[in-house]
Amino acid sequence: MAIRQADERLPSWQAMDSGRLLLLAAAGMLVVAALAHTAAERLTDPPVAIAFGSVIAIGELLRLGLPGGREAAPIGTAAALAYALLLRVGELPNGHPIQPVAALQVIAVTAVGMTVGALPHMAAGRAAGLTGMATRLIGVAVVAFAFRPIAGEAAISDGSHWWVAFAVMTFLIAVGWLVEALISALIRADDFGARFSVALWDEMRLQLRLGAAVGVSAMMITFAAEVMGLAELAVLMGPLLVTQVAFRRYSGIRATYLQTVRALARVTEVGGYVESGHSRRVSRLAVAVGRELGLAEPDLLDLEYAALMHDIGQLALADPIPGGATVLVSRADQQRIAELGADVISKAGVLDRVAELVRCQSLPSRGHDPEPPVGSRIIRAVNAFDDLVGGSMERDRSAAALERLRMDTASEYDPGIIEALSEVASKRLASRLE
Repeated sequence: MAIRQADERLPSWQAMDSGRLLLLAAAGMLVVAALAHTAAERLTDPPVAIAFGSVIAIGELLRLGLPGGREAAPIGTAAALAYALLLRVGELPNGHPIQPVAALQVIAVTAVGMTVGALPHMAAGRAAGLTGMATRLIGVAVVAFAFRPIAGEAAISDGSHWWVAFAVMTFLIAVGWLVEALISALIRADDFGARFSVALWDEMRLQLRLGAAVGVSAMMITFAAEVMGLAELAVLMGPLLVTQVAFRRYSGIRATYLQTVRALARVTEVGGYVESGHSRRVSRLAVAVGRELGLAEPDLLDLEYAALMHDIGQLALADPIPGGATVLVSRADQQRIAELGADVISKAGVLDRVAELVRCQSLPSRGHDPEPPVGSRIIRAVNAFDDLVGGSMERDRSAAALERLRMDTASEYDPGIIEALSEVASKRLASRLE
């Protein structure tokens, strides 16, 4: 434990995992090279660079939080992608050669804009968001470098075949979005021990709509710049801000749900119906088991809500169960508690799936038709484990509890879930003892 406390005092960069360090190192070297190149060659079209850099900074300042602790900067990303795909601003005289901005200058302007936008967050004591910024920067860099070799093609440069330019830009933006999703999935899989395929699917599913909005905005800025000049940046800021406000409200609603659920979960502890910390331990362990089994993120969110409120039905009991250990009472009492809890949750009208998980948590894993949802089976096993172990981190006590649960896998508990629980419990025990 002393060693672990010492580790927590290490500088933040030393506490990072190797994946993040590699990402930040790659982005850092890219930025250094870009700044050096831009300083040596001087800025191409400084007013354009300053305008796009300013919008990127504003977008980074207004970045929003997404489910799962993610962050996104839709306005900044759209402006950076548009700058990477930009060939000209305003109509050019006949015969004037097109000189697209160098890819390294795109990276330099994007990096400076992101840094300026992140400074107020740092001044306010919030996280700088280096991982997110590095991920977005890599995505923009891929688009910029891939676009340069084909930027001089006649069909793209002279605008005579706009549909060719449109197809190329759409493809490159999709590639940049996929690169971001891949990097984010690798980081999250490493952070949470999730399967990479599941993490990648979650990233793509969650970021698809936002990515589509960002991509469309980037192409609108690119094409409009040829006709309207820099004025189009101000014109298109309005729709982008409206889109961002909508996503911010969506994220706020989800955060409010979770805060409300956590408050409800505390009621059983404050009232003395369950042991202090029981609901939170069951929730964390259930989510970890769900990740071990490869559940998708929406299912994990429902599982987290249900695990936090799985004992709320005990509030209707005249006499609290000693220690709140429902594993020690009869199946009829367990079912009654589950039904009461599900009825309370269903009153909200927006958590029907969560209510169903709580309702089925007392059902045995086998011999019941229909079979209980996997989330209910996870809660049943994890709740029984915590009832037997509590907050103890003793290896022998955990092993004895798991062995007892294995003896009941013929009917009460799902064998696969018990094995996943055993794997997660051993990992957590090892991390606590490091």
